[in-house]
Amino acid sequence: MGPGFRLEPLGPQHNEADHSAWTSSIDHIRATPGFLDGRWPPVGGLSLAENLRDLQRHADDFERRVGFTYTILDDGDRVIGCVYIYPSRSDSRVAEVQSWVSANCAELDLLVHDAVAPL
Repeated sequence: MGPGFRLEPLGPQHNEADHSAWTSSIDHIRATPGFLDGRWPPVGGLSLAENLRDLQRHADDFERRVGFTYTILDDGDRVIGCVYIYPSRSDSRVAEVQSWVSANCAELDLLVHDAVAPL
């Protein structure tokens, strides 16, 4: 997908690695364009069980073709972020794309954004 990363559909198999990636980067993610509304990630985090439910919801959305969430993996297959593609709340004909990377991979923020941004 890009230099130093690739995308894979997000699923329950990513739970522990996904949880670790975002809980270690809450402040960084909240400062990322697209996440400035303060709704996600929750400041207090989520338990692994709560995160698993969230990942299952994203996997179900993907299967039903109503939204597409991808995990971002680095060259060592470590989870370093996510990409979300969902219909706009104001116009379902338009997709909204959000992405984040963990704080220890902040140099990839712009690369990931540019790789997945709508044309």
